[in-house]
Amino acid sequence: MSNLEQLIAELCPDGVEYVKIKDVYTRLKGTPITAGKMKEIENPSGDIRIFAGGKTVISAFEKDIPNANITRVPSVLVQSRGVIDAVYYEGAFTFKNEMWAYTADDKTSVRYLFYVLKSNMHIFRDAASGMGSLPQISLKVTEDFIVPLPPLPVQREIVRILDNFTELTAELTAELTAELTARKKQYEYYRLQIVNKANDNNFVPIRSLGNWTGGSTPSMAETTYWENGTIPWVSSKDMKLTTMIDTQDHISQKALAETSIKLLPKNTVAIVARSGILKHTLPVVYIPFETTVNQDIKALVTVETVLPKYAYFVINAFGRDILKKTKKQGGTVDSLDVNAFMNYQVPVPPLEEQQRIVTILDRFDALCNDLTNGLPAEIEARKKQYEYYRDKLLTFKEKKA
Repeated sequence: MSNLEQLIAELCPDGVEYVKIKDVYTRLKGTPITAGKMKEIENPSGDIRIFAGGKTVISAFEKDIPNANITRVPSVLVQSRGVIDAVYYEGAFTFKNEMWAYTADDKTSVRYLFYVLKSNMHIFRDAASGMGSLPQISLKVTEDFIVPLPPLPVQREIVRILDNFTELTAELTAELTAELTARKKQYEYYRLQIVNKANDNNFVPIRSLGNWTGGSTPSMAETTYWENGTIPWVSSKDMKLTTMIDTQDHISQKALAETSIKLLPKNTVAIVARSGILKHTLPVVYIPFETTVNQDIKALVTVETVLPKYAYFVINAFGRDILKKTKKQGGTVDSLDVNAFMNYQVPVPPLEEQQRIVTILDRFDALCNDLTNGLPAEIEARKKQYEYYRDKLLTFKEKKA
């Protein structure tokens, strides 16, 4: 019998109480501060951390924070808008007053609450999905949330186990991520070498690879264009995989019939032409199924003399240089100069040589990027293993009244 099992058998053999968070933990309020003020007072040397919406976190000096409400005890911060999450923090901090935090007299209980909230984060995110343009939750969602509350020694042992497991998982994930990063750099290098070496200076403008087209967004106000949709609709949030599996959003047959949006054939190649993603990379995706795209995407249907997969690989191979030479300067949202992009020269060998290159790079691409093979799958497996054991540790029989 493990130490945890012994503690449960001794201290709560008949189960544990389930209580509302607001009845056990002390809620803390934040500081009314604007995004503009945060930019003004941000200082990397500051002694106070300020948490804002999304993943924005800055440091500042307390004297520069107007109407500061500083928390100096271990707390769990509930990120309630944009990014729905929980953060455990022990140092001096504050947060925009649209969020809230919880603390307790014993640090262990606070850490325990953090793990309970993380284990149930899917519930909070589901509650946030229907609350306006940005996902958000109300205070009541966490205040009235019911959690199991075992005796403090049991909480302490759970926290010890999960802290150790978290550290071990983080180390293993860091090792796998470092290896994956190295593999990707190796892949990018050899991809460019293979494409360049095989082409004997036969360069053509990207526009000549085939028919390029843009997309559109059917009116969101017309619910029948989106409800029970079955036709994939690509936006920049879908452009994360090398080969697309599905899209987050789908449109209906009615939207296809009544709007200007076009259905693109299987084996389309898509790039992002306008998005904040372009700040760091040029997303290029191969789409093996029929699809539609939004106005921020440019899609390519290749001519007969160009294999779709080769077009994907060659644009990807020159992605860094393409982004450097064709991205517009300035503007509120990063975007490509489409004309410059279309005029960018890429090598195109005969079909037989294209197929040879595709065969080689497909294998390397799968190792680095396939969700069901290679290192990404191993990283995902580690994450799921951790979540499984965390959830199991936090599951208790409820004590009968």
